[in-house]
Amino acid sequence: MNDRFYTQLLRPVLYIIDLLLVCLLLIKLLAVNINIIIAPILFWTILSLFSPLKNGNKTLRIIRIICVTLIVRVSLFLLLILSYFYIIDYKIGVFKIVNFYFSLFFVLSLWRILAFILIKRYLRYKGIYYNNVIIIGHNDSTKKLEYFFEHNKDHNYKFKGFFTNKETKKKLGNISQSFNYIKENKIDEIYCSVKELSDEQMTELVYFADNNLKTLKLIPNNKYVFSKKLKFENHDLIPIFSLSNIPLKDNLNIIIKRTFDIAFSLLVIIGFLSWFTPLIALLILFESRGDVFFKQLRYGADFKLFACYKFRSMSSNMESDSVQASKNDMRVTKVGKFIRKTSIDELPQFYNVLFGSMSVVGPRPLLLSHTNDYKNKINKFMVRHTVKPGITGLAQVSGYRGNIEKDSDMHNRVKYDIFYIENWSMFLDLKIIIKTVLNVIKGEEKAY
Repeated sequence: MNDRFYTQLLRPVLYIIDLLLVCLLLIKLLAVNINIIIAPILFWTILSLFSPLKNGNKTLRIIRIICVTLIVRVSLFLLLILSYFYIIDYKIGVFKIVNFYFSLFFVLSLWRILAFILIKRYLRYKGIYYNNVIIIGHNDSTKKLEYFFEHNKDHNYKFKGFFTNKETKKKLGNISQSFNYIKENKIDEIYCSVKELSDEQMTELVYFADNNLKTLKLIPNNKYVFSKKLKFENHDLIPIFSLSNIPLKDNLNIIIKRTFDIAFSLLVIIGFLSWFTPLIALLILFESRGDVFFKQLRYGADFKLFACYKFRSMSSNMESDSVQASKNDMRVTKVGKFIRKTSIDELPQFYNVLFGSMSVVGPRPLLLSHTNDYKNKINKFMVRHTVKPGITGLAQVSGYRGNIEKDSDMHNRVKYDIFYIENWSMFLDLKIIIKTVLNVIKGEEKAY
């Protein structure tokens, strides 16, 4: 991909507009004099150089821009200018500081999102924003990779075809013919199935990629091992791969996730549930007698039982602990249908998060009957219980959030849950939360 135009011209323009917006908000909201604005401008320029908003080689990931880079940059910028104001004895009110922080974050986020969307569309229109890729080899793994390239346009890959000694569709030639094609057609990335090449062919391919400045990516022949997050290290000059530990067993990651859980749950409880709970309670009690909250035992971290709370969405019945709700379940009340469709019934679980039995994001806690049925039936099922269960999870935002009707439904949930556990990051949590909100807005009904 030729992104020289973007890096050499567009990026400085974006930095200049960012700086202009920062200056305007400093003058408008903090009433900063022209005499003392030079230092804040210098602070912002340094932060921009050390924490650039990169486009990457896949896509301009808007969620990452909003949730990571800008939050860090704006927060550091505020700390720097407050320290500077303290040194020069420049008095400023707390309300102005808070207003400036959120206004700066909102304005920059909105401007950057609009700019990146327009830039991406322009570059796509010009045909210079794609990574041209080929695949060497043809098997189940490479066919899945082809499907990914063809159906995930947001990643900006342009799949050209296969090079393989087998006969197949989209075959561009034999493996030996790939080198000339790569040079003549400006291929950016080469994806190679390891099991279809000999050691000599692999050495030749690596040598070719290095000397022609092409990116070479390998598809391993052991899917199970390499689907795990691996840690790379060297013993002298010998490369060694080792299976990495579960990220959420690291003390620092535990503190980061728990801090986020407490802050996020308090925000929901104080800002929303404090006044919304009495309203929804009146609607629930108006339609049917019983408790406002529904309490159900579920297995949590380390396979310990805890009480999971929800707003009651069904009439009182004796099967609530063993029979999962279905789409047209007669036990669900009219109010219950609404709060289940909008996932409002799950909101009391933020109390579970605050008290430490759940997390905002994690594997969804299952009915005890489902857990007992599948723990000895599905391989690695119990890995789900190495971390706290969540209000939402990767499986749910990936399409596996309905009633469990067959074993494959549970297999898919477990697959996504294990991937989440083995590849956790704070960015992944934020991505899942945003996807959950978008699913709620779409009104996707659940039945778990």
